[in-house]
Amino acid sequence: MRLIRRRTGGEQRATFFELFFDLVYVFAITQLSHYVLADLSWAGAGRAAFLLVVVCWAWNYTTWMANWFDPDTVAVRLVLVFVMLASLLMAVAVPDAFGERGLLFAASYVALQIGRNAFVVAVTPAGAFHRNFVQILSWSVLSAPLWIAGGLVDGEARWAPWGAALLVDLVAPLVQYWIPRMGQAPATEWQVDGNHFAERFQLFVIIALGESIVLAGVTASESDLTAAVVVALGVAFLLSTALWWLYFGQVAEAVARRIAQCAPTEAGRLGRDVYTYLHLPIIAGIVLSAVGLELVIAHPHDELHLAGALVTCGGPALFLAGLAACCARVRRRQAWWPLAVAVVVIGCAPLVAGVPSLAAAGGLTAVLIGAAVVEQTRPD
Repeated sequence: MRLIRRRTGGEQRATFFELFFDLVYVFAITQLSHYVLADLSWAGAGRAAFLLVVVCWAWNYTTWMANWFDPDTVAVRLVLVFVMLASLLMAVAVPDAFGERGLLFAASYVALQIGRNAFVVAVTPAGAFHRNFVQILSWSVLSAPLWIAGGLVDGEARWAPWGAALLVDLVAPLVQYWIPRMGQAPATEWQVDGNHFAERFQLFVIIALGESIVLAGVTASESDLTAAVVVALGVAFLLSTALWWLYFGQVAEAVARRIAQCAPTEAGRLGRDVYTYLHLPIIAGIVLSAVGLELVIAHPHDELHLAGALVTCGGPALFLAGLAACCARVRRRQAWWPLAVAVVVIGCAPLVAGVPSLAAAGGLTAVLIGAAVVEQTRPD
């Protein structure tokens, strides 16, 4: 079938249309960053985490679909345009998703999930590959009423139906889209191009890191450019660079190589675990780090309150924990050492509460730079 990507045996790269598609999610990540900034409370953090998972889930499913289907064909491109539009509406609704725009958020998510999966079912001939997407579509349809019901009720009452809906969506890949009488979806049809698949998720990490730099730059440009603000901007840049180096120094390549080298059926499961699930804390950590850096740049001389300290330290700690989990899943040697650094970083949060924010960020950046140096110089 012409809609399917051709596997030539060479390295498969992301297409220009896939890069264009990602632009919508640049806006979505920006919306999420501002959402966290607007409400630095446990309740706000819970809502932001929930919305981040939903946004990442929408992007993630589309990336899986584009791993098999060629975005340079007209039909696939038109489906991706539809998903982009639905994603844009979903991102627009993010700031008030637990308010008046809840139905818009839920309906946009449901439309892109069902629409994309229904297209694949419609264009694939009978067989194991077709059955795989029939079962994926069935699970999307199963969670849809819960999403819509949540959009129709008010505020905090959305947690019950939306929580159940997201649980259905998160569990589905783990049980391989099991449905009665059909059983599990055949794992033999989860084959991925390791290099292309890894590249797509690496680009999403770049999107999140780019948002941290944009947020830092915008905050600095809106402030009086005192010496302290300039230093804080430099610290923010170095911290973002350290996060980039920790991920792309050796880890990203090691994970991609492991997936590319394993058996086809194992590659699908490994890709599911590493990218679909274990990259969520990496992305969340980068977004939270961006928020912490914004606080530092806007108020470099102010003492960090506990919420600010938890955000500033919690972002890098969450990032490092996700990094360690990814390395452990692909059985990389000494995989868990970033988790030890994460524990130290988050353990320091109560200690830096009351410390000037610039000093706290400077110390945190020094720790992350040291971790990046260790990661770069240790044998893979």
